[in-house]
Order: sequence, then C-alpha cells, then structure tokens
Amino acid sequence: MRNIDVHAIIDNARFGRFHWMVMSWCALLLIFDGYDLFIYGVVLPAIMKEWGLTPLQAGALGSYALFGMMFGALAFGSLADRIGRKKGIAICFALFSGATIVNGFASSPTEFGICRFIAGLGCGGLMPNAVALMNEYAPKRMRSTLVAVMFSGYSLGGMLAAGVGIFMLPRFGWESMFLVAALPLLLLPAILYYLPESIGFLVRQGRSDEARKLLNRLDASHNLTTNDVLVVSDAKGKGVAVLELFREGRAVRTLALWVAFFCCLLMVYALSSWLPKLMANAGYSLGSSLSFLLALNFGGMFGAIFGGWLGDRLNLTKVTVGFFILGAVSISLLGFNSPMPVLYLLIFIAGATTIGTQILLYAGAAQLYGLSMRSTGLGWASGIGRNGAIVGPLLGGALMGINLPLQLNFMAFAIPGAIAAIAMTVFAISAQRQASASAPLLARQA
Repeated sequence: MRNIDVHAIIDNARFGRFHWMVMSWCALLLIFDGYDLFIYGVVLPAIMKEWGLTPLQAGALGSYALFGMMFGALAFGSLADRIGRKKGIAICFALFSGATIVNGFASSPTEFGICRFIAGLGCGGLMPNAVALMNEYAPKRMRSTLVAVMFSGYSLGGMLAAGVGIFMLPRFGWESMFLVAALPLLLLPAILYYLPESIGFLVRQGRSDEARKLLNRLDASHNLTTNDVLVVSDAKGKGVAVLELFREGRAVRTLALWVAFFCCLLMVYALSSWLPKLMANAGYSLGSSLSFLLALNFGGMFGAIFGGWLGDRLNLTKVTVGFFILGAVSISLLGFNSPMPVLYLLIFIAGATTIGTQILLYAGAAQLYGLSMRSTGLGWASGIGRNGAIVGPLLGGALMGINLPLQLNFMAFAIPGAIAAIAMTVFAISAQRQASASAPLLARQA
C-alpha cells in the first residue's frame, strides 16, 4: 500500500493529451462566456435606437449583467465546493445560455435587464470555476501559461460576438444575436461526459476509484491501483480575516492591487460596451464599428498569452506597469483622426493591455499572498475589480449623455489606466522596501 500525494503527481506530470482535453474544454466554455458578455456592446446601437434609450439608461442596462456576475461568482463558487466543479460549471453554462436565448424575445428594457442579470449570474460563476479546474490539472512548470492560453478563450468569444454581429445584425436584427446562444447548449451533454471533475473534490467525497482513473489518464507512469491511498494536502486555512491582507507590510500593496483591479476592469467593460457606439457616432459604418470590437478582442487574446509568457520571464510588476501605460496611451489616441491601419493597431494594443492585463493582476495577487490567505486575497481583489466592471458601462453612458467630443470620451477611458500604472508603481516600490527591510533580518537568522 502506498500513500500517493495527488498534487505531486499533477505538478510533475508531463503535458499530454489529457491536459489538451481539459484546456480545450475550459477554453471553449470561456469562448461562450465571452460571447455572452461582449454581445451587449454589439447590439447596443440597435437597441438604443429601437427603444429610444438615453446613454445613461443604456449604460445602466449594460451593468445588469455585471451585477449578476458579481453575485454569481460568490454563489456558484461556494456551491461548486459542495457539488463539484463539473456540476457547478454545467449549471452556470446552462443558466447563462438559457437566459441569453430568452433575451432574444425581450420586448422592453426591463425584460432585457432581468435576462442580462440572470445570464450574468451564470457567467460570473463559470469563469472562476473553469480557471480553478484548469489550474488544478496544469503541471506546475507551465501553469501560468496554460491558464493564460485558456483565458484567451474569453477574448475569442468577444471576437466571435463581433464577427457574428457583422453578419447577423443587418440581416436578422439584434434578437438573432441572442438566439445564436441556443447552439452552444447542444454541447451540454458532451461537457458533462468529457469534462473531468476536480480530483480534490473526488478524494474528499470518498470517490477514490474515480480519482485514480483520472490520475492514470493524466500520468499513466504511476500505474495507480485500488491499494494506493490518495492524499490531498489542502493548503487552505479555516478562514482568513480580511485584516490579514494588510499585515506584515502588505497594506500598501493590497490597496495598490485593489486600485489596479478596479481600474483594469473598468476599462475593459467601458470599451467592450461603448466602443462600437462611439465609433458609429464618429461616422464609421456599423460593419466598421463592430470590426473595431473584433480587433479589441483579438488584441486581448494576444495580450493574455503574451502577458502570461512575459510575466513568467521578467519582473511581473514592471510588465504590468508597462501594459497599463501602453493601454492609457493607446486609448487616448483613439479619439484622434488616424489612418485606418493605425486605428486598428491602437485598438489592438488597447485590447492587449486591458483585457490581457487581467492575467498579470491575478498572477501578482497570487504571488503577494501566502497559501493560507491566497483565496481571501484573490477573492477580495476580484470583488473590487467587479465593482470597476459595473462602473465602466455607467461611466460610458454618463459621458455620452453630456455629449463630450470623441477625444475627451477616450481620454476619460484612459485615465483609469494611468491611475493603475501609478498604483502598480507604488506596489513595486513598497515590495522593494519590504524586501530591503527583510534582508538584514534574514541575514541574522542565517
């Protein structure tokens, strides 16, 4: 009889077909998740015209899904710990897909908003569970890269929404964009069949035979049998008070990280909600306006992968500061008349340095907090960021409502990027001072 450390097998496994399978399914789920979230920016000009919405009303309507995401992340995160990540993901997937389909039959802003809120519950619950599942199965040496590649599915979903919109909106109206969500639901049986359950959950539930089968698929070299006892060394504490995030020299960095999360998600959702409408107001055709959203998400996909790769090889905080500076500059320049290739390049850079920077911030938070408080630290940083996501569409609506020139609209969207760059610079300075203060103590202990 052997005692087998589950995490040791997973951490040291060679990347193979099983990892490809998990990454592909999780990325596919995030594609559908991204489609559902970015669809609002695609249909916004059409529903504003049909229902006579003011920019402020449209901004509030765009925030309903984001309110739902905030509540969904909290509710389905806890639920998945009890029923398993696989069931939690399937419930979230069915919830946001079903609500999105019903959204296509909405006849008033109120009905539309209710459907968006319900869809947001599913989207908010699916994303962290999919990321957690991928993180659990990824080998340690390439965990950040695999999570970044998987997370790029979110941007791919935004590209899909823009591409479908270019074809569907002029021919079939905005309702058709939501009815397309019926197609992913056909994959629900395949998701339930192929997506693996969390091994940690299986072991805690006493379903060791299922866990051993999954581990043998992941790495057959160990040849686990029924005589082997699986051990999961959870590093989670019994619950960490939020005040712990501010102790032992972490206060400044915690606050700086919260500011960066808030500003980053504000920019992401302000741009994804209002970019097509702003460009339409600037005189671009519907097709061109939606193709800008396509470029934004293509940049986001590149930024997620490149940022994760770069962050693993260089100083993560400096890379984050550089991304935020590039984001602020590129967004500011969007309001000026530029040749079309330059405009697409600026939008691509804006997507890479806003959507892609989310990955860097999550990695930074994971490195700041120890194992005993990592879940609490990530949860609070993500929660603060969700508030920024809610503010983003509202800010865009308020700016549109006061009829600012195009340049000032984009400059207003760029200001959070500059603030985030300053916050992460403060983060870096604080980390350096903390390291300098700790060095003599470590030397004496040695």
